[in-house]
Amino acid sequence: MDEMIHPVLRLGTEVASGLIGHEEMVERLMTALLAGGHVLIEGPPGIAKTRAVKRLAVHLPGSHSRIQCTPDLLPADLTGTQVFRPETGGFDFVQGPLFHALVLVDEINRAPPKVQSALLEAMAEGQVTTAGVSRALPDPFMVVATQNPIEHEGTFPLPEAQMDRFLLHLSLDLPNAEHERAILDLVSAERLAPPPAVGKPLAPEDIHRARAEAAAVHLAPALRDFIVRLVMASRRDGAVSQWVEHPISPRGTLALAAAVQARAWLKGRDFGLPEDVIALAPDALAHRLVPTWAARSEGRTGRSLVADALKAVAPW
Repeated sequence: MDEMIHPVLRLGTEVASGLIGHEEMVERLMTALLAGGHVLIEGPPGIAKTRAVKRLAVHLPGSHSRIQCTPDLLPADLTGTQVFRPETGGFDFVQGPLFHALVLVDEINRAPPKVQSALLEAMAEGQVTTAGVSRALPDPFMVVATQNPIEHEGTFPLPEAQMDRFLLHLSLDLPNAEHERAILDLVSAERLAPPPAVGKPLAPEDIHRARAEAAAVHLAPALRDFIVRLVMASRRDGAVSQWVEHPISPRGTLALAAAVQARAWLKGRDFGLPEDVIALAPDALAHRLVPTWAARSEGRTGRSLVADALKAVAPW
């Protein structure tokens, strides 16, 4: 790979250096960055979701922002609003926090539906519309949202259309004893020593070039067929279709393929492998299907159904 791409390849290592036991999350964040997608991270509080995104943000070009979602949040709090200027007698548009290269949306399920709709346009089209005027967002633009699965009072579940806009949906768990001790040691050391200086952020050209190379990663016809057959397993007469109320849309096929290309690039390959599909399928597909009531009553989830599909569908 070209020398100019090296800063992008090093980025994952720099982000992971201040985290314990989150190598997979860092890889998924890097995968989404290269694929031009957005990420939803779900997990209990205190497991470094926000910390990971902040570490990524300081290395990216442009500015970044954080939106703490609450039930009284308004769309204008994200997109910006028209402000009257008495000195000129006119209105000026004041940009909201969405006008940044990386936007952390904390506890997204606490945002009301109107706010989630404003996010939908930003994530899907890279623009926001206010007062009938569409305004482009920065390029690159990436949303990383977090969600707490153990609190439901005062929350608004994300609709399927919103979930479908996330390239990847990560589900994190509490650390084991070994990682817990390492976290304690790391935080104790950080309290005693000043934080290391942050290097120069990546240039936008670095990311655009890396994205172009990732998009050029070869997916063999058999591998493309594997991706399609996995998606079709959720549809009529598929391997898990009897447990699926709403199957995976074509956006899931495209998302998985793009994620596979990005992961292969991160691994130093110019071709995708079945192992890439198997590793990414739960995060790229599970949130795009809706299990039936009967499936939920038996404890089946989107992830378990994707796992069943992977068992039923052979790579070749």
